[in-house]
Amino acid sequence: MKEAAAELGHLLVFAFLFCVGAFMVAPVITDVTMAALCPGQDQCSLAIYLTGLQQAITGLGALVVTPVIGNLSDRYGRKALLALPATLSIVPLAIMAFNQTRPYFYAFYIAKTLTAMVSEGAMMCLSLAYVADKVPEGRRAAAFGVFSGVCTAGFVGGTIAARFLSVSSTFQVATLASVAAAVYLRAFVQETDRGASLLREEEASRLLFPPSSSPEEASPRLPPLRKAPSLLEMATLLTSSSTFTRAAVVTFFHGLGETGLQTALLYFLKAQFHYTKNQYANLLLIIGITGSFSQLTVMPLLAPKLGEQKLLVVALTGSCVHGFLYSIAWSFWVPYLAASCVILSILVGPCVNKEHCIKKSRAF
Repeated sequence: MKEAAAELGHLLVFAFLFCVGAFMVAPVITDVTMAALCPGQDQCSLAIYLTGLQQAITGLGALVVTPVIGNLSDRYGRKALLALPATLSIVPLAIMAFNQTRPYFYAFYIAKTLTAMVSEGAMMCLSLAYVADKVPEGRRAAAFGVFSGVCTAGFVGGTIAARFLSVSSTFQVATLASVAAAVYLRAFVQETDRGASLLREEEASRLLFPPSSSPEEASPRLPPLRKAPSLLEMATLLTSSSTFTRAAVVTFFHGLGETGLQTALLYFLKAQFHYTKNQYANLLLIIGITGSFSQLTVMPLLAPKLGEQKLLVVALTGSCVHGFLYSIAWSFWVPYLAASCVILSILVGPCVNKEHCIKKSRAF
């Protein structure tokens, strides 16, 4: 038990360093993009279009790549596949750490678009799979919460560092943090072969006992490891359960609105109120600290009283208020007030996940 705790501790250190490097550049990327694409201006439509295009390509790519990487981790181990996003995330940061002129920005843009397909989704999924391999089922919820808290701490730590660093040195320090995360993963995080063992056991069981066609055993699963899932296979997975389908619809539209807001928000604040790096950092700190407080205290307090469905409605309402306040902001302090609405809007994801898991468990 102590050995498993020590191994999870090493994973948490890796996750913290990874998040510090990934989120440290968030407060400065807007100013860097504006300086590279529209120097001397506070408005730049090209920057918004390129950011939106990048997020769209990254999201679609992650939809295909992440299940493949998850299947590969079942065969080759979690640590082996975690090294892929940990290493790839260094490349775009290193480009901007070297130079921030327009040619280097476009190189960063292309590298970030390609590497984010792997690093952004796979790192979280593989880390949670690693935790699930090491923690008994009854303790996984608490372990997942600790992992999320460490990632939030990395977000806050990286944002605080960006608050006191210059723009150029921010990318250099972020690169060093990402390199440290990859080295720490390689040196200290121990491999888990539970996923590979389960895969071998499942294959052996399938050979000895052919699968039956009873409805009870027809639980939704991704296809075995071979190549990227087809659109038909992804559609079959999404429609395999009515609860899962409704959760996916809510998640899609909420994510669509949040992504659109995040794509244009920082550029809107730059054009409307002339926000700078430090003001972006302050805004992100409010979001990070408020979101962490909400997940640790507000959700455990309200979920037993309201239930996940009612709390989800409250969280979605808070998300709408969150975006509406940004849209009518009349002074530089209004976005700070809007950011405080994260205390409710951040609960959408946990509510959807928890409600789906509860109903799925009852179905069995």
